[in-house]
Amino acid sequence: MALFGSDTEKNVKKESAETEPAWQGAGEKVGVQIWRIVKFKVEHWSRQQYGEFYDGDSYIILNTYKEEDGDELNHDVHFWIGRHSTQDEYGTAAYKTVELDTYLDDKPIQHREVQGHESSMFKSYFPTMTLLKGGAETGFRKVLPETYPPRLIHVKREKLSVNGKNKRVITCTEVGLYRSNLNSDDVFIIDTGKVLYQYNGSKCSADEKFKAAAETANIRSSRGNAQIDILEEKSTPPNHKALMILKEGEHKCKVGEEEKGERKMFRVSDEGGNCQMIEIAEGDKVKKDLLTDDDVYIINTGDHCYCWIGKGASIEERRNGLPYSTNYLNKTKTPYLPITVVAQGNESEDFLAAI
Repeated sequence: MALFGSDTEKNVKKESAETEPAWQGAGEKVGVQIWRIVKFKVEHWSRQQYGEFYDGDSYIILNTYKEEDGDELNHDVHFWIGRHSTQDEYGTAAYKTVELDTYLDDKPIQHREVQGHESSMFKSYFPTMTLLKGGAETGFRKVLPETYPPRLIHVKREKLSVNGKNKRVITCTEVGLYRSNLNSDDVFIIDTGKVLYQYNGSKCSADEKFKAAAETANIRSSRGNAQIDILEEKSTPPNHKALMILKEGEHKCKVGEEEKGERKMFRVSDEGGNCQMIEIAEGDKVKKDLLTDDDVYIINTGDHCYCWIGKGASIEERRNGLPYSTNYLNKTKTPYLPITVVAQGNESEDFLAAI
């Protein structure tokens, strides 16, 4: 343990990271790269499927970019956890994210994303996002339309703000098969296997219709003779056979619901000999003036959790910041919040605006 945090230890970790074949060429040019975790291994995700994520998997996403009028390459690396991804898979994704960070000389900013609650930054990488059921071990590509379980896909346009810049994306998310999940503002795909119904809400946008049409065409291409039927909300009777597939009542995860988290700040410090996490502020008292160079801080803004690392923080404090953030969130009513590791002096505009 005497070598932990030393140059020798860092060199050993860098040499180990360089033996991972998946990292070869990572972060060498501007753009997004994605890998999926399959049986503890990192595999390249097909570029044709960028923006598609399956809830039984975990992924690593690297975004490489340059600042305006700058030549230096910068990076954000995210590990994305599917709702039904196993602990082994997302544990591997977290570990390999740190390894990729080491491979890129600790330059990337690390983020944790949970399915259905992705940060605006993450969503901004993809013109469209599709969140679907299945995974590497489910054989989802071999399912026939005759046996395909019915599902409801929500197609909606979102306005995102990333570091003060606005961007619009369209997401396709599989939601509960409940009639109460339908609304007039968006488009929905009712997938019965043999027939794909595109249900256009009376107030939906042309972009949402276009994306839904592309998504249904993509699904049909993998099934052979599946049919597509376009339904307009105003002219579709409530007893239409497509709507009769949907269940009555309200789903506990109704579309559009989002619970606000607690606003709190904690200090992670080993000043007393053992590393401890101590609450220091809540509500309006959470301010950046409380940050000090020699510790690590965990800040929950209510919709995002930041792990801020001071320049003078000890190795033990740095090592425990992200695990403490995760363990803390797991005990709250909002365990799914995005987590971002922020280094002192390299804070994003979103972080500065949030506190």
